Amino acid sequence: MAYSENTRNNYKAVLEEIRENGLFKEERYICSPQDADIVVEYPSGAPQKEVINMCANNYLGLSSHPEVVKAAHEGLDARGYGMSSVRFICGTQDIHRELENKLTKFLETEDTVLFPSCMDANAGVFEAVFDDRDVLIADRLVHASIIDGMRLCSALNESFKHSDMKHLERKLETYQDARYRCIVTDGVFSMDGDTAKLDEICDLAEKYDAMVFVDDSHSSGFLGKRGKGTHEHKGVLGRIDIITTTLGKALGGASGGCVSGRSEIVEMCRQKARPYLFSNAMPPVVVAAANKVIDIITETTERRDKLEENTKFWRAGLEQAGFDLVDGDTPIVPVMLYNAKLSQDMSRDLYELGIYAIGFFFPVVPQGKARIRTQISAAHERHHLEKALDAFIQVGKKYDILGKGKKEIIEMFGM
Repeated sequence: MAYSENTRNNYKAVLEEIRENGLFKEERYICSPQDADIVVEYPSGAPQKEVINMCANNYLGLSSHPEVVKAAHEGLDARGYGMSSVRFICGTQDIHRELENKLTKFLETEDTVLFPSCMDANAGVFEAVFDDRDVLIADRLVHASIIDGMRLCSALNESFKHSDMKHLERKLETYQDARYRCIVTDGVFSMDGDTAKLDEICDLAEKYDAMVFVDDSHSSGFLGKRGKGTHEHKGVLGRIDIITTTLGKALGGASGGCVSGRSEIVEMCRQKARPYLFSNAMPPVVVAAANKVIDIITETTERRDKLEENTKFWRAGLEQAGFDLVDGDTPIVPVMLYNAKLSQDMSRDLYELGIYAIGFFFPVVPQGKARIRTQISAAHERHHLEKALDAFIQVGKKYDILGKGKKEIIEMFGM
């Protein structure tokens, strides 16, 4: 038998090593809708507890918004539960194209095609559009799904140092003989919360005749004055060739993603992208709700405006308390701890105080870069943030990390 007792024991040993190294990831069970206040069972079998959620991608607070839930019910009644097919066979409903058109208008691009997730969009777009005559030059901190998508493509994979425009320019100069050069970046980098220098990237792209790809999953819906994303925030609307983004974060929080941009590239994805051709279409219930989400965020910027104010309050409070933060102006506010065990210990202590915030550590972030990544939502009221801030300060005092930087924290706890 291939899966022998020896095989089983080998895997058990690996899992135990992960646990001993402080890298074991534990799941918590949420027993309520996703919101600022959630009910959680943790650890498994423990009594349920109401806590404030400080680490969801629910940036606009739309995951359980009454109008979105109502639209989902209506979509379920009107178009059914699932499509049981891929798009090009019999998996396309009128509401799928309606959503694509709304996203195109919102993002101010030429066309859009839906995918089951943004991970699928990133897995499909590179292979559909590029080949071994081309080069992809990616920021070294791009999302893992972008790296996986690039690996599936026969184009040469290159990289530049994070947000280092001089290094990017040297790479563009090096590959002038390639058929196509494509600069690949996140719009907002999900672990650190900093934004790509899209204005400078677009200038370099035009200078060296390159294309620009942006994964805007952590900014679509709220970054920029109208919430269109990093390309609005950086003043480069119309200059980005390929945008991928998700409906699973600010835009409703369920599932689904898309490729949006130049019409020919979108059509290439319809014709050749494997996750599009071989995965079931997005369920009607999700599409109907997402259509309502786009309506809500185009009618008013009230939610993104509230999110911006919440973010300023939260970041200022943590900075004043003396936490070591990553610079940025997005709702992703990482509290740097550098030690994996410390990030988990602090997460458990916060939970005891009624705050749900997860420790991030290798391999989710690089070795020695452990943190608690806090994420702010428009669903948070001031009392949520004040309670969370008090809890963070209490736990920070317990471990004596307030006012201490990287070097001091590493000396105390190691990497």
